[in-house]
Amino acid sequence: MNNNIINLDFPLHFNSGGRTATTDDADHIRDLIEQLLFTNPGERVNRPDFGAGLLAMVFASNSPELAAALQYTIQASLQRWLSDLVEIQLLQVTSVDATLRIVVQYCVRRTREQRITTFERSIL
Repeated sequence: MNNNIINLDFPLHFNSGGRTATTDDADHIRDLIEQLLFTNPGERVNRPDFGAGLLAMVFASNSPELAAALQYTIQASLQRWLSDLVEIQLLQVTSVDATLRIVVQYCVRRTREQRITTFERSIL
């Protein structure tokens, strides 16, 4: 990422000064991963195939086959849309009852910084 670029924070909100909140590069990349994971394909007008659609998967029946399919889908989406920013080193998807947990370990290409982040959604 370029230091001259201002990254808007996600979800969009205002800072204490009443301006649109911004964030650093590391948090911005994490935000991009989150947006990719939880955006349903078809939600973005100019990118109809963007997104992994994981929120819909929270309602699917839990099984090892579902977790394996999600892992493949997520890996493909991350590779397609964010491979210029990150190198995925580990991806783990687990689904227990109504909770979906995704652990992503990645390396930020520009800085070579290693990061691990967990995303979790529940219907409760």
